[in-house]
Amino acid sequence: MQIHELVPAPDSNKPVKRVGRGHGSGNGKTAGKGHKGQNARSGGGVRIGFEGGQMPLARRIPKRGFNNIFAKNYAIVNVGDLNRFTEGTVVDAELLRASGLIKKLYDGVKILGDGELTVKLTVKAAKFTKSAQEKIEKAGGTAEQES
Repeated sequence: MQIHELVPAPDSNKPVKRVGRGHGSGNGKTAGKGHKGQNARSGGGVRIGFEGGQMPLARRIPKRGFNNIFAKNYAIVNVGDLNRFTEGTVVDAELLRASGLIKKLYDGVKILGDGELTVKLTVKAAKFTKSAQEKIEKAGGTAEQES
């Protein structure tokens, strides 16, 4: 295909709507804005979420709790899920992601102590629970903290 052969998809190029160009156009006189009122004025209209003076939904519903914007969010893996790896493997975030145990890295990986580990592994993660660290070391592996 050559550049001169390129054509837009059918109906993707619509002509611009030319308002205020006479009665015959169907959009003359008031230019499709009706007669007077807030929306007929230049710069008129209401802001997003405005409900005509009624208390807006965002202010009507109850607010609870506190959202800490500085909180660290960890991808979580249970120690029992690590049995799928072969003996002596170095398990890090990239390997966990490639194997499908985690979808996103977030601020790092945290290993939790649910399940039993039967394979000797070197596990590298941002955080470990005490029970997870004990189970990894009990199986003969090492738990290395990444910063």
